[in-house]
Amino acid sequence: MKNTMRRSVRLFIPVLAISVILTGCSEPAEPDVDPDAPVTITVSNQPPASQAAELEAYLKVIEDFRAEHPNITVKGVETGWDPQTFQAQLAGGQLPNVMVVPFTEPQGLIARGQLADITAELEQVGLKDMLNPSASAVGRDAEGRYFGVPVDAYALGLAYNRDLFEKAGLDPDKPPATWNEVREAAKTISEETGVPGYVQMTSGGQGGWMLTAMTYAAGGTVENDDGSAVTFTDPPGAMQQQLELLHAMRWDDESMGSNFTYDQMGALKEFAAGRVGMVISAPIGYAFTTQLFGMDGKDFGLAPMPQGAEAGGSLSGGALHVVTPGSTPEQRLAAVEFIAFRLEMYLDEDTAVEAAKLAVEAGMPVGLPGLSPLKGDYRDRYLEWVADYVNVPLENFALYDETVNTIPLRPEPPVKAQEVYASLDSVVQAVLTTRDTDIPATLATTKSTIEGLLSR
Repeated sequence: MKNTMRRSVRLFIPVLAISVILTGCSEPAEPDVDPDAPVTITVSNQPPASQAAELEAYLKVIEDFRAEHPNITVKGVETGWDPQTFQAQLAGGQLPNVMVVPFTEPQGLIARGQLADITAELEQVGLKDMLNPSASAVGRDAEGRYFGVPVDAYALGLAYNRDLFEKAGLDPDKPPATWNEVREAAKTISEETGVPGYVQMTSGGQGGWMLTAMTYAAGGTVENDDGSAVTFTDPPGAMQQQLELLHAMRWDDESMGSNFTYDQMGALKEFAAGRVGMVISAPIGYAFTTQLFGMDGKDFGLAPMPQGAEAGGSLSGGALHVVTPGSTPEQRLAAVEFIAFRLEMYLDEDTAVEAAKLAVEAGMPVGLPGLSPLKGDYRDRYLEWVADYVNVPLENFALYDETVNTIPLRPEPPVKAQEVYASLDSVVQAVLTTRDTDIPATLATTKSTIEGLLSR
């Protein structure tokens, strides 16, 4: 990397992590691109003036980058990922050179030729061989070419209230490892404390998101590898099994309470208040519950995603930094330099410490578990560097952290994931609100609906 790993602050304050996220692909970088030539790039997700602290941090990143790359002018824009406007902005040449997109989108964008191939640029700056193969898979095509870099990546797990576990007579250091154990723990919590032992999100596409995560954990899939077919009714019938489990928890055990309209923030708010025992969450749920809803951090536990009878893995997600088509070879290289700049905290101790210090000053968590964008022991070394600034109870994430790189990671459905999730919301709602729901028939109807979505 040009001017690599000098001391600087790399803190795109979690405005990206917390808030995230028709031309052919550009050709790979030409070998005669001058890395020192003057060039201007635009970067997405600049916070508005009303978010003064976040804007200051965002501009600080640009300032520090310019100090190391004086030939590259970086202009921030407020444009962020919006599936409703992306196509028009792409056709009109109005997209910034660097964008942040959620993990649900890259495979479809790659298939439609709507991202730049940055394989050569990643090689040129020395980043390609350092990337974590699991975390970066969502940004690669079938031939192994790279179209994006994961910066904020995670695997879903099971958040559980350690205080409620103790009150229910459960061991908070031994959370459920299977979905049958989740059912048992939820029943115990409900009986012993009077609060729902487990709640399921059902709205805003998040019901389908969590049902997909449960399906993966039980060995099933939602779409085939290229998104050309709906597969959630295929053997081993994992989605039906998981819906039957939720039905039993709701109607037989009565361990899920009476609110069946939760979205993510609604569920986490109740969880933070001690009114819910368990909920599926990403590690960032710790920040939501403690910073937004006042939960005591010592009560937040995060376990690996419980597995089914046929263990299938954990749904991964996050944000991918991509370069948009239409960028010149010089802009592609500069854009990749800027993306790589965000990862220096894993490679330089001074950078890591300075970024951690700023995060603590901003009230943000330091030390949350997650998927390292880089392979090897980079994240472990980073945690050693910032040990004095870690402000989360690492012991509460120990099981999750130990398994996040051993439980197979499963990418989100490759085509129209958000629309698929929204369609599956109604399935979850039906199971939790109507006792005699015919689950196989409901799934068959929903499958037909989603097949129509995929065919368009």
